[in-house]
Amino acid sequence: MVKNTEGDGSVRSRLGRNLTHGMLEMLGRAIIVGDYDDVPFPTEAELTKQHGVSRSVTREAVKMLTTKRLLSARPRQGTIIEPAENWNLFDPDVLRWLLERRASVQLLRHFNQLRVAIEPEAAALAARFHEKADLQTIEDGLARMKRAEEGADDTLSADIAFHVAILEASKNPFYRQFRDVVSTALRTSIRFTNKIKGHSASIADHDAVLAAIRARDDQEAYRAMRHLIGEVLDLIEERGGEEVA
Repeated sequence: MVKNTEGDGSVRSRLGRNLTHGMLEMLGRAIIVGDYDDVPFPTEAELTKQHGVSRSVTREAVKMLTTKRLLSARPRQGTIIEPAENWNLFDPDVLRWLLERRASVQLLRHFNQLRVAIEPEAAALAARFHEKADLQTIEDGLARMKRAEEGADDTLSADIAFHVAILEASKNPFYRQFRDVVSTALRTSIRFTNKIKGHSASIADHDAVLAAIRARDDQEAYRAMRHLIGEVLDLIEERGGEEVA
């Protein structure tokens, strides 16, 4: 049941300086955690009154949630929440809200199954088509990971930079489009797997991917990346239905 926030002067302040973005975040999270499961989704007029914002701010936030396929407008029904299976999981905001909702191992399993279908081939393409600047960016990502091992960089950001650099180096615009999804979900996936292992990602496994790309050995680049993600999937399978802290 959604808490009635009418008259709560703190609500507007919680939206932040960008009111539309604040409304988007507040409503998106509320939908995904199930705050509206037992009640109809409010009308624009009700949302405007509850949160003390203009009708245009509310309308824009609702429009953005519709684009993300969390909401839809139905004749004679008004605005309704779409079933979870219709949500756009490739939208970074939707994925982030799902992961913030105490992500399950099942969600991470599905994400890494997607990775294993995408990233090995992206690594193979990077081995074939990378340019000098692409290789430097991948090398920089690995260098950051090594510095992170010594406490001189952020472990999550460094690991993500490495994987995103390979997607970019693939020169395939479709694979490159996955960078935001990979960046968003890897933050939870890496944190979870590091917690299981008790240490951060294997530098040697990432170095093997880089070495194959540098040598333009597409088959070895594919194998090395497949091995890297395969280990993540093995760790996830070991934990069954556990929730991510």
